Amino acid sequence: MAALTRSVHDLTAAAWFGGSLMGAVGLNGAAAEAKDPTERTRLSALGWKKWAPVQAAAIGGHALAGLALLGENSARIGRQDGVGRLTVYKTAATVLGAGVTLYAGILGGKVEQLAEQGSRGATEPREDASEELKAAQRQLKVLQWSIPVLSGAVIVMGAQHGEMQRPVNVYKGLKGK
Repeated sequence: MAALTRSVHDLTAAAWFGGSLMGAVGLNGAAAEAKDPTERTRLSALGWKKWAPVQAAAIGGHALAGLALLGENSARIGRQDGVGRLTVYKTAATVLGAGVTLYAGILGGKVEQLAEQGSRGATEPREDASEELKAAQRQLKVLQWSIPVLSGAVIVMGAQHGEMQRPVNVYKGLKGK
């Protein structure tokens, strides 16, 4: 069961990371190539909307598998030097990443509502755009790049957790406490 839980945990983090990075690079980049400026934000918003349920499922699955892993490793988290601290950092990055992802979705909806103003790209406003659209697009650009950074950090910390489970590292960590 532990292998299945760990696999779900890792695969859902990978989906969250990969989908977010593809959206920021591929989807937004492709939408920016639309000939009609009003289509640029609309097409990007449609793509992100289609991805949102998968991303939400990935984040939810990651959280559930993470809770199961916490239960399976609770003794080691409390006893092995460094594991508890890394668990706190990873949990904080996961919660922050989920919040950023949610807020990016809210801002994306706002940008979609203002799509008739047109834009240079999904997150690049035109000079004559309203301040509301400009602000939303600027924030969205930062958030859409923050998501793969945060979800990538979660993956890296997950790998670090895995390394901490090697017998030699468990021994050192228990001896270090």
